[in-house]
Amino acid sequence: MSALPKSSLAVVAHEKDDLRVEQIDLREPAADEVIVQIAFGGVCGSDLHYWMHGAAGESVLRAPMILGHEVVGIVVQRAADGTGPEAGTAVAVHPATPDSYLGSAARFPHTEGAFTEFAVLPSYMLRALPESLELRDAAIIEPASVAWHAVSRAGDLSGKRVLVVGSGPIGALIVAVAHRAGAAEIIAVDMFDKPLEIARSVGATSTIVATDADAIAAVEADVVFESSGSYRGLGSAVRGAARGGRVVMVGLLPSGEQPALISLAITRELELVGSFRFTTEIDEVIAALADGSLRVGPIVTHEFAASDALEAFATARDSASSGKVLLRF
Repeated sequence: MSALPKSSLAVVAHEKDDLRVEQIDLREPAADEVIVQIAFGGVCGSDLHYWMHGAAGESVLRAPMILGHEVVGIVVQRAADGTGPEAGTAVAVHPATPDSYLGSAARFPHTEGAFTEFAVLPSYMLRALPESLELRDAAIIEPASVAWHAVSRAGDLSGKRVLVVGSGPIGALIVAVAHRAGAAEIIAVDMFDKPLEIARSVGATSTIVATDADAIAAVEADVVFESSGSYRGLGSAVRGAARGGRVVMVGLLPSGEQPALISLAITRELELVGSFRFTTEIDEVIAALADGSLRVGPIVTHEFAASDALEAFATARDSASSGKVLLRF
């Protein structure tokens, strides 16, 4: 194996409106850490928030931080203690640590992300990928796991009418997972045509423009997924649920108090449940992508070289014209 470089290109958020592509020192791994050459990384809403606002919810940047947690790549140096995959193995990364997430400012010092050519990561985070699964296709594994977890929070969807409010990348992935789970009808809602087109391509049976409140209220869905991350979206989710239905809240609303149609939720006897990130679902997602039962290809709409990260982030920010945006390392 050729010698590893001493530095690595990385995408770093310094503060609000200050995103830089720069060289960072490649640190020495601990005994239980591996070095992964990152191939692709997906731009997440939290990455956008750190760039646009200097914070993601309650997590506020207090120092420059490497972004990125939706990453796949190749192991180039195995952990010294022998744990984790061998060098040469294609892997996806489960970005959770015992108390944080890759690329998170929830704690200080921040938990650095993995938008970097070479990432030093704990071996327990890695999941070996089947040979049949291309790395570019595998780049969707982390957000697909978020969607899979959300669908698991809904219960059995077989034969059910499902409403998905917000058809960005997570909403579209929820559509795809719900379709695989046997939902009879899946109605997708969004403000823009492009996300609705993507939702139809992965399993939505019909779509509604988000401003058509009457059409949303007429759906009377057994299960509603709120994935817009806005109080207006949550209001649409409550209105679109059938009496006794379940509303799964996936989109992360801003911190603090938010308006909510609680009286309507009470009188309709709705169940409102939260869904946040995921746990072991990543293994099921990998298997479903490998066997072709989970169709998510149309959700990735753009790919940029990591050196063009600012352009990639600007594209991802424009939800009217993009789905999932990938960085190529």
